[in-house]
Amino acid sequence: MSSKVVYEGWMVRYGRRKIGRSFIHMRYFVLESRLLAYYKRKPQDNQVPIKTLLIDGNCRVEDRGLKTHHGHMVYVLSVYNKKEKYHRITMAAFNIQEALIWKEKIEYVIDQHQGAQPSNGNKYISFEYKSGMDNGKTASSSDRESQFSAPEDEDEPHPNLLRRTTIGNGPPESIFDWTREIDSDLSNQNVNNQAFSRKHWRLLQCQNGLRIFEELFEELLEVDYLPRSCSRAMKAVGVVEATCEEIFELVMSMDGTRFEWDCSFQEGRLVEEVDGHTAILYHRLQLDWFPMFVWPRDLCYVRYWRRNDDGSYVVLFRSREHENCGPQPGCVRAHIESGGFNISPLKPRNGRPRTQVQHLMQIDLKGWGVGYVSSFQQHCLRQMLNSVAGLREWFAQTDERNAPPRIPVMVNMSSTSVSSKKSQKPNEAHPNSLDQVNAAVRNSALMDEYSDEDEDFQIAESEQEAYPCGLENDIKRTVLEEEPADEIDLSSFSGNLRRDDRDNARDCWKISDGNNFRVRSKHFCFDKSKVPAGKHLLDLVAVDWFKDSKRMDHVAKRQGCAAQVASEKGFFSIIFNLQVPGSTHYSMVFYFVTKELVPGSLLQRFVDGDDEFRNSRLKLIPSVPKGSWIVRQSVGSTPCLLGKAVDCNYIRGAKYLEIDVDIGSSTVANGVLGLVVGVITTLVVDMAFLVQANTPDELPERLIGAVRISHLELKSAIVPKLDPDPS
Repeated sequence: MSSKVVYEGWMVRYGRRKIGRSFIHMRYFVLESRLLAYYKRKPQDNQVPIKTLLIDGNCRVEDRGLKTHHGHMVYVLSVYNKKEKYHRITMAAFNIQEALIWKEKIEYVIDQHQGAQPSNGNKYISFEYKSGMDNGKTASSSDRESQFSAPEDEDEPHPNLLRRTTIGNGPPESIFDWTREIDSDLSNQNVNNQAFSRKHWRLLQCQNGLRIFEELFEELLEVDYLPRSCSRAMKAVGVVEATCEEIFELVMSMDGTRFEWDCSFQEGRLVEEVDGHTAILYHRLQLDWFPMFVWPRDLCYVRYWRRNDDGSYVVLFRSREHENCGPQPGCVRAHIESGGFNISPLKPRNGRPRTQVQHLMQIDLKGWGVGYVSSFQQHCLRQMLNSVAGLREWFAQTDERNAPPRIPVMVNMSSTSVSSKKSQKPNEAHPNSLDQVNAAVRNSALMDEYSDEDEDFQIAESEQEAYPCGLENDIKRTVLEEEPADEIDLSSFSGNLRRDDRDNARDCWKISDGNNFRVRSKHFCFDKSKVPAGKHLLDLVAVDWFKDSKRMDHVAKRQGCAAQVASEKGFFSIIFNLQVPGSTHYSMVFYFVTKELVPGSLLQRFVDGDDEFRNSRLKLIPSVPKGSWIVRQSVGSTPCLLGKAVDCNYIRGAKYLEIDVDIGSSTVANGVLGLVVGVITTLVVDMAFLVQANTPDELPERLIGAVRISHLELKSAIVPKLDPDPS
């Protein structure tokens, strides 16, 4: 007799292989009244699951926090039986809301079994994990159960049992949790939405719809260890019409989205992932107080976060030193004494979610004169606190409100620390790779998951000695399109438009960085996520800029062109011929070359497919990094399926595919083109070409190639000599 299904859906299986590398797989999870199981695909009939876990009153749901996998961050939950801790299922989600739904459903099933136990049975007495620092020390992953679990034979008088949630290893000892002070002051008052105790803070001003509070001077007199240059603690309190999860995602982000709401942010990177709730970050500030005379400031700080039982989020900051994040050239290292966000839910109004956001900062900006020019410290501090208003306006003006929030992507970047550069040896591993290995060791509690049967690249014990080359071969077999085998010698190719890699060059082209474009990720089918495109599949070897009195078709037949040279060398070319109509016809021709197409790849199927398939997949991503506002708005940066927007003619040769794109065939494109041509000498235009991936086996998307055209001159176009087609 089958049990009733409580909840089911696609989730991420997260774990580590024996070699220490993390893996994630999409798996279909099914939660029944007594069982949690997962499958490779949605189960049918009596399909046997990959792994199961019996759910009873002894089961626990452990919050593992955020974990990083190849730049992606996932929210991890671990379900286990406290009597058999080594038998567990670790699952994860790309968005917080989905993970919380699963957590709630599993806890509901556990509570049903606990409620069914007799009164003298072994019931689990759960305690809410507050600081993780009882008895004056931080709890480790091995002693959490003993510190925060009561004896099994103790009776629980309350029928509604709270699930114990492990919050990493607790906040680091150096971090002051200012939200706890708030809670204690208000614990006996029905004023949970107040910002903080009035005896410590006073309203300084109202600005941009925010209340700005300042710590009372009398309180500071008791703090004699702070330097004179350290500011008073200040808070900004505002209301944002968004859910706590949506705001938490933005607050945790260090990607390009942050530029849209945080005016004090210039750049940031992950230095070290301590555990799922604690990380070391580098943050460079963008301060606008006389920037010509004042050096920029940067920070290295520890960030700790947690989610409370009421659905609120707490994010805490405190500066600290790190060996891989030393002083940066041209920057003054500021010091955060205390800071962070408190994100608390409010009652909805008119059907719209509302959240109170508190942002506290107490910072010493260092440098000469900071202690004497008080306006500098005050101005910069208010600029940072104003990010709460930026959050409010970002959500008020964003259409993607119904999209599930994603855990932000944080990319490890090489340290520019002077001390790190001096100490690094040529044959030494990169500091960030060492950080990842150390993080893998610290998170060794996940190692019990590596031996699951659903592991695609299981490595036997006898094969571990050959790991480096073996893993490399696995990657090459799995993602054959990742990297070209050998570099192509570009010296034998030429076009009439010159290549110039300088930033200020004019009337030229250069290869555009693939990371400037965002494409569909490996898990796009499940979470609609996009990632930087990375390296191109083909090499852009030449660009031609032609003009004539008539439209120029099939330019690849021209003797001596890059496509003909590539064919003689046995290479394969994809040629994009962008045809611009007018009294004088222009053609911009891009020659992308590869040594060979990977059999069975999406690109090979596109090249050899029919026109209907090609039109449904050929995609262009445009961008105008430099140009007038009206041109940038008209062109935009939204990906476009070329075959559905304009007429495309595909010419398949023996060693090439030419795509003639008639821009004049679309009224809309023609209108934009008329706007662009008039100011083309002032523009810098980026274009990326790719084949759209629609199914999991085709993902992630890869660029065919990308190009940047800088300040093009119409007069530099030449009239080509197009030979008649030999056929």
